[in-house]
Amino acid sequence: MERATTPTATRPTTGSDLPGRLLRSGDSRAVYSVREVARLLSLSLGSTYALVREGEIPARKLGGRWVIPKKRFHDWLNETTDQADGPEGWA
Repeated sequence: MERATTPTATRPTTGSDLPGRLLRSGDSRAVYSVREVARLLSLSLGSTYALVREGEIPARKLGGRWVIPKKRFHDWLNETTDQADGPEGWA
């Protein structure tokens, strides 16, 4: 007996779905997702959410979703790396 198959819809690929790439080139979005910031910082998703909730990473909650404004994130990251007091020889 033959089974009827139903074609399944494929999800469109976004920049955050592509391994090794966070964003499509020319992406004009104003915000990052928490997942994208976790990848940028090489942190676990759980650790990144904790930093967002604690206010360490600049973020806004829109509805039930956290978003990180790109400009504020990069300004914060530059400030953080400029002020870092790492071991001698670390830049």
